[in-house]
Amino acid sequence: MQKSEFDRFADEYYAEHAKGLRASGESPEFFYEYKVRAIAEALRARGRSSLRILDFGSGVGNSIPYFRKHIPAAALTCADVSRRSLMVAESRFPGAARSVEIEGDLLPFDNGQFDLVFSACVFHHIPHSEHVHWLRELRRVASTSATLSIFEHNPWNPLTVKVVRECPFDERAVLITGPDFKRAIATGGWSTPEIHYKVFFPHALALLRPAEKWLRAVPLGAQYMALATAS
Repeated sequence: MQKSEFDRFADEYYAEHAKGLRASGESPEFFYEYKVRAIAEALRARGRSSLRILDFGSGVGNSIPYFRKHIPAAALTCADVSRRSLMVAESRFPGAARSVEIEGDLLPFDNGQFDLVFSACVFHHIPHSEHVHWLRELRRVASTSATLSIFEHNPWNPLTVKVVRECPFDERAVLITGPDFKRAIATGGWSTPEIHYKVFFPHALALLRPAEKWLRAVPLGAQYMALATAS
């Protein structure tokens, strides 16, 4: 998807997203929050702190309130190619994050600026041939002790494939498998990459969700979280 297309969908993103998620029985907010909560839990388990966070491909700011909730002391930077999306985010959550527009093929940041690099369902919009380039750029702007956390749709989950196929702002999306993305992350200069599969149960089976921590290696979840470290 090109920058102009992201700008076009900025104002209708929430409604289209909600429409696509009806089969799950969950609102978009459930998906926005679970990602941030998962990385906050992973950071605590690893004994890591993240005071400087980059949200790469932040869109209209859907993760902002959940970073404020789960990692409240963090300094959050939202970066996106779509200026319109950043403007929508600023109007929704004034003063909650720094907004930076990405222009060209380099991130507009100095080396080593961030303790956590986060991205939520962005890389399937980036041509696969460019994944390693952007992962290297993310590694460049990460501190020596930084954590990488990227969420992506799982192409091995049939419902996920259906939702993506029917979503207008995913019309050019090309999903990437967990193992392929894990290799790209390692090639991009990150250490000890891991893939944790997520979201196995719809809302009707929400009582089973605590069991998901034992299913993270089972490649059937609707999405997956890729974790890696800078050192």
